[in-house]
Amino acid sequence: QAEEELQAACARQALQLQEMGRRERLRRAEVGRAKEQLESFKTRVLRVCSPAAAGIAGSAVTEQQVIEKVRQISEESQQSHEREKRLQEELSSRLSKEEEVSKNVEAFKKSLCALQ
Repeated sequence: QAEEELQAACARQALQLQEMGRRERLRRAEVGRAKEQLESFKTRVLRVCSPAAAGIAGSAVTEQQVIEKVRQISEESQQSHEREKRLQEELSSRLSKEEEVSKNVEAFKKSLCALQ
């Protein structure tokens, strides 16, 4: 009976080992795909940040330069959004004032007509 228990335990461990091996292969494949995606992304970012260096492997553009360029673009984008928001608020304010002036002009026209 002890021998059967040992064989069963050994079989369970063998199955666990197979499962662990399968999981490890899956993880390695996932890591490989993630590395490929990262390289593809880096290439696209390099292309956008420095079109002249796009096709050159090991170009003079460093990853730090790319990071700084992406950061700069991000900051410029945020500033543009903030400026757009301010302009929208200003436009809204001017439209409100214009509506008020139009109402006042209409009221003035009515008063003028009544006086005539």
